[in-house]
Amino acid sequence: MICRGLFLAVILLGIPGAPVHGDDAYQFDVESFEKKPWQAGGFAEVQWQHMDVRQGSALARLNLGDDPPATLDDLGARLQLNGAFTKGLASLHWLLNAWGEQGSSSGWHDEADIYEGYFSLGSASTLTGSVGKKAYKWGKGYAWNPAGFINRVKDPNNPGEAMEGYSTVDAELIRSFSGDLRTIALSTAMLPVWRGVNEDFGAEDHINLAAKLYLLYLDTDIDFILFTGNSRTTRFGVDFSRNLTSNFEIHGELAHIPDQERVLIDQTGGRQRQNRCATSWLAGIRYLTTFDLTSIIEYFHQGTGYSEQEMTRAFQMIEQADGSKAGSRLSGPQFSEGLSPFAPNPGRNYLYARFSQKEPFDLLYWTPAFIAIVNLDDHSSSLTPELIYTGLTNWEIRLRLSLVNGGETSEFGEKQNSNRVELRVRSFF
Repeated sequence: MICRGLFLAVILLGIPGAPVHGDDAYQFDVESFEKKPWQAGGFAEVQWQHMDVRQGSALARLNLGDDPPATLDDLGARLQLNGAFTKGLASLHWLLNAWGEQGSSSGWHDEADIYEGYFSLGSASTLTGSVGKKAYKWGKGYAWNPAGFINRVKDPNNPGEAMEGYSTVDAELIRSFSGDLRTIALSTAMLPVWRGVNEDFGAEDHINLAAKLYLLYLDTDIDFILFTGNSRTTRFGVDFSRNLTSNFEIHGELAHIPDQERVLIDQTGGRQRQNRCATSWLAGIRYLTTFDLTSIIEYFHQGTGYSEQEMTRAFQMIEQADGSKAGSRLSGPQFSEGLSPFAPNPGRNYLYARFSQKEPFDLLYWTPAFIAIVNLDDHSSSLTPELIYTGLTNWEIRLRLSLVNGGETSEFGEKQNSNRVELRVRSFF
């Protein structure tokens, strides 16, 4: 219960600035502009959720049993601390995350994790190397990153949230030029998978290698990405991003896996392993209007995903069998790289859209937004309007409503919740 006490008391310190008078108004302290060796920050938050349960859905039976409740209420708290200490060419970076949740049906749960903790040596403008636990953000997509071979999988509803990294050893070499090719950077990472080290990445007792070649060519960001190893099969990727105008950006990713193993559910409910070539790609735009409306739209084709028929077969298994027993057969390590019919966004084709309007009608500090995720194969969807308020210094208040729509045996139609109301209050320090 250490986490519970940690969430209940967070002390915020504020240091007011001193006024200046006379000639002092034209002077400044050079040392105040120097980079300090210590950097630290983070946030504490409290979150409340109310959920209406779709009692006949596959995920409700899978997670809550064959007689799920009609509603669920959760109250949770989170503390996240980040920082760095730099001395010369050496630096130490960390990102710590702890959370606790009191559920109406599941009781109290808490967990504390080191999301990142790595030591880095070198100059950021030439050659650097690091060792430790680190989160990678390879790829240009906003909601998905098919070419992010050593990334954690994003939550498309919260793609900007920090994620836990992997334990790696990496190095990056950067060179700048004049001419059409402005910058070139080579990043390499060694990712071991042993007992107790990166176990959830793939098969154990292997060392995997990943490399990314970055080019800034004709004002276009381009990455060529390679992953090879025995924990996962070899794969190749490429991505790009370019600002066509100061307020209009286009981006894309492509990932090719020559030999991808998939686990399918047959007509009898058994599992069949299938090896095939898979190609995934993403195309998107980001546009900012003159009245501060930001639009992000992405199309994602997931070549490793499940077809509508394959997902329907899995959902039908839940209907025909005890939910918890079927769930044990349809989840876990037997599914390649954690992808199962009940993982987030396991299908083939998706459309993502996010629209956010800064301070509409001159309402200071208010930002309404709308998020839509649509499975283009079965036409099910998740629609999420939200409202964010930042009028209090170092505070953010977010109210969100998630509406899940879809028919029987569709991806979102078989989700646990038909809708969810969420209130989050976050304090930064």
